Amino acid sequence: MRDAVICEAVRSAVGRRGGMLAHWHPADLLGAVLAGLVQRAGLDPAQVDDVHAGCVTQAGEQAANVARNAWLGAGLPETVPATTVDRQCGSSQQALHQAAQAVASGAQDVVIAAGVESMSRAPMWSNVGDADPFGPRMRERYQNGLVSQGISAEMIAARWGLTREQCDALALTSHRRAAAATERGDLQAEILPLAGLARDGAPHSHEADEGIRTDTSAEALARLSPVFHTDALAAAHPELPWLVTAGNASQISDAAAALLVCTPDRAAELGLTPRWRVRATSVVGSDPVLMLTGPIPATRRVLDRAGLTLDDMHHIEINEAFAPVVLAWQAELGADPARVNPVGGAIALGHPLGASGARLATTLAHGLERTGGRYGLQVMCEGGGMANAMVLERLG
Repeated sequence: MRDAVICEAVRSAVGRRGGMLAHWHPADLLGAVLAGLVQRAGLDPAQVDDVHAGCVTQAGEQAANVARNAWLGAGLPETVPATTVDRQCGSSQQALHQAAQAVASGAQDVVIAAGVESMSRAPMWSNVGDADPFGPRMRERYQNGLVSQGISAEMIAARWGLTREQCDALALTSHRRAAAATERGDLQAEILPLAGLARDGAPHSHEADEGIRTDTSAEALARLSPVFHTDALAAAHPELPWLVTAGNASQISDAAAALLVCTPDRAAELGLTPRWRVRATSVVGSDPVLMLTGPIPATRRVLDRAGLTLDDMHHIEINEAFAPVVLAWQAELGADPARVNPVGGAIALGHPLGASGARLATTLAHGLERTGGRYGLQVMCEGGGMANAMVLERLG
């Protein structure tokens, strides 16, 4: 097996729903980031063997293989193929895993892993409509107990005995870390500035994540009402604490991100510098009702494959889909809180579904480079009860 190395990683700044990036067609948004990636790397795009891009809501403007449409729309070579991947919230992390596996196996030499989601223009579940995506046999297997991710987050909170105060404290930390990192300029190296539109329609260079709330407080978060509580659900689930709010869950967002994966030998031939190595990957399935606990076994598996421990990880990115997901993972594995989402997570930065895996990987990679850390961990929970994890190693 050959090493899979990453030579460049870029992302757009994340936009709020209806915000700075809402005027971008998702294919053009991804295309701009793909073009920016090859330009930053100094790569002839005709040398790319394939493009794998994650996207969750593959409907409307994100239908019909948005990865291929993005590549062509950016004016990039027709000879380069592209495919769109759906592993729910981990779609673009799965795209990165596939790119690394293609390179390591010898099937391909240069692959781009990417992701996009415009939740402003392709609303979540618009690819489902009134249809039942589960089917009667799956519902029978789980006794028709399948629930939304928000209810799963409430179930996790109940099982791990989490409190509203703990969830809000994690959210506040996320916003404060993201605000501080932005103020210091820590995220500038990973962000590709794009043309944005302010809410008054004025042109604006979009260079900073739009969802960060610099003025939030514990008091403000405590005033928010639980978003998944209804009288009917409360009657059906009297054991649930009803503590998930808009403040301690991830934001609905727009973004794109991309990473360039190849072998060290091919990098040398193309004049590229390997900056990070994909040390190990894992993907697991978990209970599709509790749904969001997959990061726990996925982390254990990837660390075992890498021959490393959690203490070896200098920077950890776990997707803040909901605060209880991170807190339960933390309770089980005991990671150093200072190393977990050190520049904020999806509660502050946003969770543009199909782009989030590539966004986390880009933030992790640049974070290791900025701080001089050697190893980093990325892990994400995913709809349907799954999780991807990866150990990244900084080179040089």
